[in-house]
This record gives sequence, C-alpha cells and structure tokens, in this order.
Amino acid sequence: MLWLAALLMLGLSFSPASQALTKVTASVDKNPVTVKESVVLTVVADDDVDANALDTSPLLADFIVGRTSVSSQTSMVNFNTTRTTTWQTVLIPRRMGNITIPTLSIEDQYTTPITLTVLDTNDPAASQQRDVFITAQVSNTEVYVQQMLTLTVNIHIGAELKRGSLTEPELEGATIVQVGKDKESDTRVNGKRYRVIIRTFSVTPQQSGDFVLRSPMFSGEIMMQSSRRSNFLSFGESKAISVLGDELPIKVKPMPASFIGHWLPSELLTLHEEWQSEGTGTNYTVGEPITRTITLTAVGVSEEQLPDIELTAPSGIKIYPDQQTTHANATNGRHVSQAVSNFAIVFSQPGEYTLPEVEVPWFNTITNRIETATLPAKTIQVIAGEQTVSPTVASTSPIASNNFSPASGKSVTVYQAHWLQWLFLGLWIATSLAWIITELVRRSRNNRQDKSLQTTPSAVSNAQLALIAACKQQDGHKVISLLVPWFNQLAKSDKHTATVETIAELKQISQDTELQMAIDELQRHCFAANTPADQSNWSSKALVAAVNRISNQQQSKSASPLPSLNP
Repeated sequence: MLWLAALLMLGLSFSPASQALTKVTASVDKNPVTVKESVVLTVVADDDVDANALDTSPLLADFIVGRTSVSSQTSMVNFNTTRTTTWQTVLIPRRMGNITIPTLSIEDQYTTPITLTVLDTNDPAASQQRDVFITAQVSNTEVYVQQMLTLTVNIHIGAELKRGSLTEPELEGATIVQVGKDKESDTRVNGKRYRVIIRTFSVTPQQSGDFVLRSPMFSGEIMMQSSRRSNFLSFGESKAISVLGDELPIKVKPMPASFIGHWLPSELLTLHEEWQSEGTGTNYTVGEPITRTITLTAVGVSEEQLPDIELTAPSGIKIYPDQQTTHANATNGRHVSQAVSNFAIVFSQPGEYTLPEVEVPWFNTITNRIETATLPAKTIQVIAGEQTVSPTVASTSPIASNNFSPASGKSVTVYQAHWLQWLFLGLWIATSLAWIITELVRRSRNNRQDKSLQTTPSAVSNAQLALIAACKQQDGHKVISLLVPWFNQLAKSDKHTATVETIAELKQISQDTELQMAIDELQRHCFAANTPADQSNWSSKALVAAVNRISNQQQSKSASPLPSLNP
C-alpha cells in the first residue's frame, strides 16, 4: 500500500500543476435579439486566471452592461488536470441594427468579435426570441407641474421564472411611488403564452420642462433546458436575464400665472360636509357641541398636496379644529386622495348666526380652467337652554303702585282703600320691630354658633368636592357635567345670583374672567383632542383655583353680618 501511495504522489508530481493560458473564446446565448432585451455574453479562458482579468469597458459604447458572474472549474482525467475560468455578462443593446461585440483580451489572449443583430420589438422575426419583455403606458404625456400621472408596467414572462426584481422608473425631479400591489394575468403574444405581472406607479413632476420617463428594468433568472443529459435524468439550469422598458417622453407645463392660492391641479375635486349633533335642521342650543365634518376628494392628486381646511366664524362661536386625516387609493386606474377635517363648534350665546361659505380653488386639468369647490354659507338659529323662573312675589306695599301689564303693554294703576293702607302700615311696622329685636337677641347670645350656621350648606360643599375630584382625575367631560350643579348651589345661597342651565349661561352670569378662560381651555380639550376620552394634556390647576376662589368668596358673603336695615 505504501508503494501505491508513493507512485500516486510521483505521478501527480510529474503532472503539470497548472497549464498556461492558450485560448479565450466568446459566445452569446442568442442571435438575433430584440432591442431592450438582454443577451448573455459568455467568455471562457482555458486556465485558472484572476476573476478581474476580463475588462468589459469596451462594451459600454453600444450596450448597457449588467452584472458579471465568474466561475472556475477544475477537472482531472487520467492524471491530466484541466482548469477553466468562465465569465457571464448581461448586455442590453442601446440601438437597433447590427452591433459588433468587440475583441476582448485576457492576459495575452483575445476573443473573436461577434456581430449581433438587434431587431425592433415589432419585428415578426423577433416574436419567438423573447422570453421576457416589458411594455409600459402612461395616463398622460402632457401634464402640469405637480399633476400626477399614472405609469403602468407590464412584465411578460414566457419561461419559468426562478427569481426576479424590478427597479423603479426614473424621471428627473419627480416623486415616484408604487400604487397598490402587483396584479397578475395571462395572455398570448404571437401564439406564445406569457404570464403578465402588472405594477402601477404614481409619478408627480415637481418642475416644468421636457423630460424622458425611463421605464424600470427587470432582472432575474429563468430556467432553461440543459443540453447535458444522462441515461436517466435531464438537468435544468438557469439563465440570467435583464429587460428594459420603453423610454416615454413627458411634457410638464408650468402653473398658469392667473392662478392664485394653493396650487391644486386635479381631474375632479369635490367638497362634502356632514353635521352631527342633537339638534334638528338648523336649530341648535347654546353650549351644545356640534361636529362638522368636511371631506375633500381629489382625483390625480397625492394626499400630501391636499390643503388644510380652515373655518372662520362670527363672534359668539367657538371652533375647535381636529387634526386633518388623509388617505389615498387607486380606483379604475386613477389615484384618488381624500382629506377629512373635523371641527367642534360651540355657540356661547343665543341668536342667528351665519357661517361663511368654504372655498377651495383648484385647476381643472381636463378643461384647463380655474375652478372653485364651494360649500354654501349656512344660517343657524341658536336658542337658549331651558331655565327655571321663580315666581314673582306680589308687592304688599300699602301705597298705590303702577304695575306693567304684559298683555296690554300698558301701566295699570291699582288703588286700595285709604283706611286699609294705615292698618297694613301699622302691622308692618310692629312686625318689623319685633323681628329686629328677636334677631339682635339671638345673635348676641351665640354669635359664633350663628356664624357657623351661616356657612355654605353641605350640598354646596359636596358639589364643590365632586367637581374638584373630577378635576384631579383629569376627567374633562365629567367636570363639564358638574360645573352647572356647583354654580347653582352657590346661587341658592345668594339671592342676587340666578341659577343657570348651560355652561354658556354660567360664564355669562359669573362675569369671572379667570373662570371663563379655564372653561374655554377645558372645552378645547374636550372637543378638539385626538380622542374625546384623552385629556392627558389638560391641566386642571386654573379651573380648580377659580372654583375654590369663587366658593370661598360666596362663603364669606354668607357668613358676613346682616346688612344695615333701611330706615
């Protein structure tokens, strides 16, 4: 066994470790080829040489040079070692006609030039040559700046696809975005069946001028039947392929000088509004929040181009805009964008209000005219909330008085008997003197206890505590519901203050600037936040301070000595 191993090593030592490079050959996988379709150039050297030995720069004049793959192979038969190095380069012809693949050199060896026939894609002779090809169409070849156009790319694949990728189209100074997902279909071209992959792009030019829209390039590998066969199996092998789409001329026109405002070129633009409230028709109640939703829909415009909707209102109306939301989709090959704006509207006083019309100027790219989408002005009747009116106590003055009659609109003089006047006067004086003496005696005996009894009733304290607790919990909607009960409890202890039914009446009757500002801030967060329940950004400090201050002031009034009696 040792002598056999030694003999083997001796034979290997006499076999050449490497053979010198003696020949370099070049070939293409097909000829003729169609324009925009790739051809694979294969260069083989009969030795193991450096992978960077092949220089493909002479091919750039007439071809788009794709990726180059390099492989090496070593085989040994009867102690004879054979080594080869193979380069495969994907080439796409730049023009039609006869193109010569020039001589390429590797070390001191040269390839033979190859004449390649490049056919037009519509040439009947090329119909059977194409395994993969691309067609592309645009919705418009003449557009205005920032007017969106749609590019549809169809990839026809007539062989088994192993892998593939598609680059993005190119247009100088434009925004290009893929729209939706790829679609698939089947078709036949010149009797050959193709699988078609459809991809859609939205292209928005950002500058005017004449440009060329370059379709994307498809690169991948397709399965080919191998020429190598065995007795039992036939092997498949893949082939690299690249295909270019057509170049499409695009003319981009500038914005018309007569257009004023936010530039918005579109095929169709509409405005729509919805009102959500408890009111009916155009009648609403003071303090009642109303939601107005305005939807702007535009065709052929990206969602980033849609303007913000702004509302103006007369005095007496508070408007709290929500953040505008946008979305887009493709419908029947058209890009449709929408912007939805929500506004919370609160009326602070009753009366008749007219909300001005909403206008959005835009440029109609179909008629080439400036147009305006309009929501008409809206007149709204606002009524006060229901109030409880205390009955008026009739005057018991013994002196004749003039009373106003609502029915007739005139003053009516009431006369009483002369002797009854003196009788009532005497009784009134005696009753008043007795009440004064009793009150002075009671207050002198237990002045401290009397002051304690005259403090704010427990109902007021409970309402105030509940209101402050809601403020600490950052529950804005609960705070709003407790403001009116709190204020009415204070009003019951002060005969000069009327009760209220709504927040607007509370603000008007209180005449407290700090309380009004705190309530306005609360309403902004309740009706203009991202979500109604989210009050995390609202600070209740100002409102709590105003509530405590007003409550303390009212308690001081209730606990103060009786005012001086009129003589």
